[in-house]
Amino acid sequence: MRLALAGLSHEANTFAPVPADLEQWRRAGILEGDEIRAVHATARSIVAGCLAYAAQQPDVEVVPLVYSEITPMGAMSSSAFEHLASRMVGALREQAPWDGVLLALHGAAVSQRYLDADGELIRRVRAAVGPEVPIGVTLDMHANVSPEMVERADVITVFQTNPHVDAFEQGLACARLVGRTVRGEIRPAMALADPPLVINILRQGTDDEPMAGLLRVAREHERRAGVLAVFVIEGFPYADVPEMGMSVLAVTDSSEQLASDTARSVARTAWMRRAELAGDGLGVDEAVRRAAAAAHHPVVLLDVGDNVGGGSPGDSTHVLHAARRLGVRGVVQLLTDPEAVAGCAALGVGARVSLHVGGKTDDRHGAPLPVAGVVTAISDGRFEDPTPTHGGVRFFDMGPTVRVTSDDGFELVLTSRPVMTRSQEQLRLVGLEPCDQQIIVAKGVHSPRAAFEPIAAQLIWAATPGCTSADLSTFSYAHRRRPMYPFEPDATWPK
Repeated sequence: MRLALAGLSHEANTFAPVPADLEQWRRAGILEGDEIRAVHATARSIVAGCLAYAAQQPDVEVVPLVYSEITPMGAMSSSAFEHLASRMVGALREQAPWDGVLLALHGAAVSQRYLDADGELIRRVRAAVGPEVPIGVTLDMHANVSPEMVERADVITVFQTNPHVDAFEQGLACARLVGRTVRGEIRPAMALADPPLVINILRQGTDDEPMAGLLRVAREHERRAGVLAVFVIEGFPYADVPEMGMSVLAVTDSSEQLASDTARSVARTAWMRRAELAGDGLGVDEAVRRAAAAAHHPVVLLDVGDNVGGGSPGDSTHVLHAARRLGVRGVVQLLTDPEAVAGCAALGVGARVSLHVGGKTDDRHGAPLPVAGVVTAISDGRFEDPTPTHGGVRFFDMGPTVRVTSDDGFELVLTSRPVMTRSQEQLRLVGLEPCDQQIIVAKGVHSPRAAFEPIAAQLIWAATPGCTSADLSTFSYAHRRRPMYPFEPDATWPK
C-alpha cells in the first residue's frame, strides 16, 4: 500500500496585521521528502503520526511529498496559496499512482482568494487523484469545517485536546482509517453538524467544563455499533468566514444516516449548553494584582489578546505597562522585537542598554515599553523539546534571541520571530529556570498549558486588547452566519 503525505498548516486570523505571504512561508520552511522526515519523525505532530503508520504496517509505504506550517497570522496571499498548492498537487501527479492520500491540514486556513482555503486544497487533491483514491485529512480542533471539506474527503480526524497534545494520535488514526478503507474493511461515511454557535476562546480548554462534558458525550457515542469516530470541533472565532464556529463531525462505517444522527445529537448537547460556552477574563490590572498577591509561584498569567497561537504579533506590552504602573516586579515575558534583539546582540552580554521594546505592530497591542537594564544572555533561539508541547512540535526556532534584565525587575526574552509560549525550554535557553520565577506572562490562552500547567501554582487569564481579544464584540465580521450565538442571543437551532 502506497500512501502520499502532504499538507499545510495555517490558522488564519483575518483580523491580524501581518499577512502570510510567500516570504513568510519560505522563512517558516517548505519541506520536501526526507526534510519532512528529519523534522517530524521523532516529533508528536500529525505528520509524525502518519509516518508512524508505515512503521507499524510492513506492507505500507508513506511517502512524504510537501509540507509546511506557519505561525498563525493573517490570511495567505494568493501567490503563497497557489505556490504551495501547485507544489503539492504537482508532486501528487508526478509520483502517482497512489492507494491513498494523507493530508495534514489545520482547517482554519484562509487565502485572499479562498475563504475556505483548506476546502479548496482538498478539492484540488481530489481532482488530481480521482474519485476512487481515499483521501484522509487530519485537522486542528480550531478548524472551521466546511461542507466541502467533508464532501471531498473520505475520512477526517480532528484533535480532541486543547492544548493540542493528541496531534500524533489523530494523524495515526487517520492513516489507519485510510488503510482500512484501501483494504476494503470499512466504507467510511461522514456527516457534519454545524449549529450557529461560537465558543469563546476562554471556554475551549478540554480539561475544563463545559468542553470536558461535551467530549464525554462524544466518546459515549463512539461506543455505538457502526460509529468509527466522533469529533467535537471548537472552531476559530478570529477567521471571518461563513464556516466560522463550532461543529461536530461523525464518521461511521457505511451509514450516512447514523453519521448524521450522531453528529446532530452531540451538537444538540452543545447547543443546550451554549450559555456556558460564553466567557470573559479579568481586566489587565486585576490580573496583574492577583498574580502579584499569589502565595505560591510561579503564577502563569495568560495574555489572551496577544495569543501568538491565534495570530497575534507577540509584541503586546499591556501586561508589562500594568506591572510597572502597579509596582510589580518579578515578571518574565517573551516579546517579539527583532530590532531590539539586533541592537542588544551587537552590544553583547553585560552591556547596559536603554531602549524601547514591543508595541511596534499597531496600537491594539500597546505602546513600546521603555527599558533600562543589562543584556544577560544571547542565543540563536533554536532548541529541542521532547516533552509534550502544544501541537506535538519538537524542534523550535525563535530566531536570534536575547534576554534583558531590567532595572525594575523584569526578565524580558526578546525574540526575532513571533512565538507561542509553549515550552519551558524557551526560558532555560537564556538561563531562566521556569520553576524559580514569580510571574510568567505567556502569550497564549490554552497552548501554554501543556508545558506550564504542571509547574504553575495558578493560571490567570488576562483579557488584554489585541487581535485575539476574548471580547468578540470588538471585531467587525463581514462573512459569518447570521443569526449566530452569542452575537445574536435569540438565535435558534435547529431551524
